[in-house]
Amino acid sequence: MTTEKVRLSVLDTAPIVQGSTPKQALEHTADLAVLADSLGYHRYWVPEHHGMRGVASSAPAVLVGHLAQVTRRLRVGAGGVLLPNHAPLVVAEQFGTLAALHPGRIDLGIGRAPGGPPAAVAAVRSGRTAGPFRAQVEELRAYLVEEADVPAIPVVGGNAPALWLLGRSGDSAELAAELGLPYAFAHHLTPDLRPATLVSVSVIAADTDERAEWLAGSTRMKVHSRLRGHRIQLPSPEDAGHYDSPVTGARVLCGSPETLLPQLQAVLDGSGAGELMITTPVYHHEDRRRSYELLAPLTTRLTPGPML
Repeated sequence: MTTEKVRLSVLDTAPIVQGSTPKQALEHTADLAVLADSLGYHRYWVPEHHGMRGVASSAPAVLVGHLAQVTRRLRVGAGGVLLPNHAPLVVAEQFGTLAALHPGRIDLGIGRAPGGPPAAVAAVRSGRTAGPFRAQVEELRAYLVEEADVPAIPVVGGNAPALWLLGRSGDSAELAAELGLPYAFAHHLTPDLRPATLVSVSVIAADTDERAEWLAGSTRMKVHSRLRGHRIQLPSPEDAGHYDSPVTGARVLCGSPETLLPQLQAVLDGSGAGELMITTPVYHHEDRRRSYELLAPLTTRLTPGPML
């Protein structure tokens, strides 16, 4: 009897770390996507955030198009488009266009979060009031399955992306189940596991546990600073090592592959998922590349979680 293989994927915010620029962040994202493609990762998602100094991924449809162009096999998508910010027809047209240009490779994850500070969200919505989230999802799906009164032209003929619902709460999981959509759970934002098809996890892998812990100092310092009301860009581990306050609160798994293996298996077992989407908050790009290189072989040693 053959055991189904666990899939590993990537969630990349295109982080703008301290001392870097948005251009460098986007270049690093493209480089990491090419690496993930060569290592056998299954999909690569980028989010939608607005007005955040540490995140360069603000226009997922544009970035997805570029990443699909520079890779060959990866599924590429949004993780996710924040539907209350947009007219569902426009989202269907954008991702229908991507699906037509890159058949069988485009995912459309959708969420309900605002995606930034109030002033930025207000500017994005520009006075537009979003309806109930469920109604928005149903309208979007109608465009994608060609059942809407107004056609989303690029979708016509089967050019539809794979639709996912993203969330971090029981309400989102229940809505996904009711609508028959695959559910991606944000474990990196909420520690309580829920049944999901895919689980996103914050993970830092290194050759030794000690180095992984040292690298994790950056994100722990950033989280601790945010909890104190001061938002900063991701600092270097060298700067974090001199931080004189406790660096706790970050939901990140870190260690060597051997240390991470049982922790990742516990996430799969607790959620029933068969796919882990890894986000890696480290300062140096080469350390982020190394983390994904170390994690890739674990697909042969992890097993999908039991159905919940």
